[in-house]
Amino acid sequence: MIDLKTFEVWFLTGSQFLYGEETLKHVAEDAKQIAEGLNNVEQIPVQIVFKPILKTPDEIYDLCQQVNVAKKCIGVIAWMHTFSPSKMWICGLKALQKPLLHLHTQFNRDIPWSEIDMNFMNLNQSAHGDREFGYIMTRMRLNRKIVVGYWQDRQVLDRINVWSRAACAWYDWQGAKFVRFGDNMRQVAVTEGDKVEAEIKFGYSVNTHGIGDLVDVINAVNDSDIEQLCDEYEKQYNVVECLRKNGGDKHKSLREAAKIELGLKTFLEKGNYKGFTDTFEDLHGLVQLPGIAVQRLMAKGYGFGAEGDWKTATIVRAMKVMGSGLKGGSSFMEDYTYHLEPHNEIVLGAHMLEICESISVNKPSCEIHPLGIGGKADPVRLVFNSAEGSALNASLIDMGNRFRLLVNEVNAVKPLKDLPKLPVARVLWKPCPDMITACSAWLLAGGAHHTCYSQNVTSEYLQDFAEMIGIECVFIDNNTNLHNFKNELRWNEVYYQLNK
Repeated sequence: MIDLKTFEVWFLTGSQFLYGEETLKHVAEDAKQIAEGLNNVEQIPVQIVFKPILKTPDEIYDLCQQVNVAKKCIGVIAWMHTFSPSKMWICGLKALQKPLLHLHTQFNRDIPWSEIDMNFMNLNQSAHGDREFGYIMTRMRLNRKIVVGYWQDRQVLDRINVWSRAACAWYDWQGAKFVRFGDNMRQVAVTEGDKVEAEIKFGYSVNTHGIGDLVDVINAVNDSDIEQLCDEYEKQYNVVECLRKNGGDKHKSLREAAKIELGLKTFLEKGNYKGFTDTFEDLHGLVQLPGIAVQRLMAKGYGFGAEGDWKTATIVRAMKVMGSGLKGGSSFMEDYTYHLEPHNEIVLGAHMLEICESISVNKPSCEIHPLGIGGKADPVRLVFNSAEGSALNASLIDMGNRFRLLVNEVNAVKPLKDLPKLPVARVLWKPCPDMITACSAWLLAGGAHHTCYSQNVTSEYLQDFAEMIGIECVFIDNNTNLHNFKNELRWNEVYYQLNK
C-alpha cells in the first residue's frame, strides 16, 4: 500500500490588517482549529498543516513560493475567514504550481441569533470574503476545486478526501519514471503517443530498455529467493497440483514465473520506476510472458500497460495512488468480448494474463495454460472473478493536439454462468447508461481498448485529477445523451484549440 500520510496539504487562511490585532488573533485561533480538525479525521488520508494567517501580498507570495519547493507538500487548501482583498493574491496565485482547493466554509455553523453583533460580523465574513477570492481565480482562469459547506460535515470531508487523493496522484507523477521493455505492439495506433509532450504536461518520463536488460537481471536471481517466493505462492493462492513443489510436473514453470517476478521487481526498484510495459512481440530471452509477476506487482502499486501501452501504465499508477488504503482495487483492463442478450447486455473484461488481484472477489487460483501468441512456454497466471458493484473504466488517450481522459461508469455483475474453460482473471460489467449509448460514446471519443478499471476511484477523483493537470476529461455515465455528447466533443475541440 502507498502511504499517503507522508504527504502534506498546507492550510492557508486569508485576512487583512483592517480589523485590528484582536480580530486577527481570533482568525488565527479559528483557522488553526479547523486545520487540526481536518488533520484528525479518518476520511482525509494526508496531513493538514496549519500556516500563519496571510495578510499582505508579500506574505502570500512568499508562502506560495514555499509551497512550490516543499518536498512533502502536494497542494493547498485556501479559506478566507474575513474579507481578504484579492489583488493581494494575484502574484502568489500566479506563482503557485501545486493544486488548490478553495474551501468555502465558516468557523461557526450557526448564526448566534441572540448575540450576533458587528464584531461577530467583522470576524466571520467568509460569505463574501470567499466570493472576492473566487473572483480573482476565475479572472485568472485558474483551475481549482471548490468545496462548499460546514467544515465538519461528512460531505465536505469526503470531497476534501477525494481532492487530496487526486493531489497525491498528481504529485506522484512529478519526476516519476516509467520503463518500457521493448516497443509497443506493431501497427497499433492507440498505444502510441507523444512521450515528450507527456513529460511536459504530466511531469513523468517514459523511456525504453531492451528486453535483454531485464533478462540479465532475471538470470541473476538466486535459487533460494525463488524457493521462498514459490512457498509464498502456495500459501497465498490455490495453486493447482501440477505447479506444486511436491510432485507437480510443471513446478519448474512456477519457479520460472517466480524468477521473472523477482528479476522484474529488482529492475524496477533499482531504476526507481513506478510502472512498466511489456509486449508479447518482444520476449527474446524470456522463457514465458510475465503473468503472475505483473499481477502481483500491480497489487503492490506499480502501474502496468500491455503491448507497450505506457499511457495506461501511468494512469493505472495514478489510480493506485488515489485508491491507496480504500476498499477494493484498480487494475489494467481490456474490453474483450460482449454478451448481447437484449436488455441484459454485458461486457467481459479481461486480458491474456495481466489483471491485478486487488479486484478479486475470492482467493485466486494459480494456474498454467497455453498462450496462443508470443511463441513462448505456457505462462503461469492468477485466475479469479472480480467483485460486483459500482466501478469505472478510464482511458488516457493522445488526441494529437492534447490528451483526453475518458471515463465510463459501470456496474460489475456476477457471471451468468461458470467459465470453466476461460483461463484468465475477468470481470463482467454493464456500462452506464446502457450498452448502445456507452459503446457509441466511447467510440466517438476515441477511447482505447486498454483502460484502468477501478472499484474504489470514482469519477470525482478523475475530474479533480484532470483539472489539476489541465487536460480534457469526458464522462460517460447515467446522464449521457449521444446528441449532447457529440456536441461536447465538438465544443471541447474548439476550446482546446483556442486555449493552447
